[in-house]
Amino acid sequence: MVQERTGAATLVGQPITLLGPELKVGDQAPDFKINKDLMTEAGLSDYKGKVKLISVVPSLDTGVCDAQTRRFNQEAANLGENVVILTISADLPFAQSRFCSIAGIDKVVALSDYKHGSFGQAYGVLIKELQLDHRAVFIIDADDTIQYVEYLREMSEHPNYESALNALRELVG
Repeated sequence: MVQERTGAATLVGQPITLLGPELKVGDQAPDFKINKDLMTEAGLSDYKGKVKLISVVPSLDTGVCDAQTRRFNQEAANLGENVVILTISADLPFAQSRFCSIAGIDKVVALSDYKHGSFGQAYGVLIKELQLDHRAVFIIDADDTIQYVEYLREMSEHPNYESALNALRELVG
């Protein structure tokens, strides 16, 4: 039985239900199954040994999601080889690829949760009413322990970029 968190967030002020647990700092990061493209899947183990910043967006075709992805892509160049930034949405992989190529996104790895919703359920961001992933940021250390979590209360708001980036910089020294 998947946990339902009714009213855990809002979309333009209207309550939405998030499926899955609310993860906390110190939790072991759950594994997931997600798509790199239509046929190739990936999971947490594909990024083993790296510090991971996971930027979750509902759809890359919206203004806040676009800005969030561009911001983390811009910062990625200064974070070192041991850091990977993943942007996860329920967009189809070819839409993600098109967006990244048009927007010049070349340092962030775009992954799609469209097929299974596995990431969304494991990380407590799958929106029951929309089957999209709710905006959030997770930082996971090289041992797959969660070191930073931000679930946005209102889906249309920006995450706290500085807070996330400061936590990431502290982690990678």
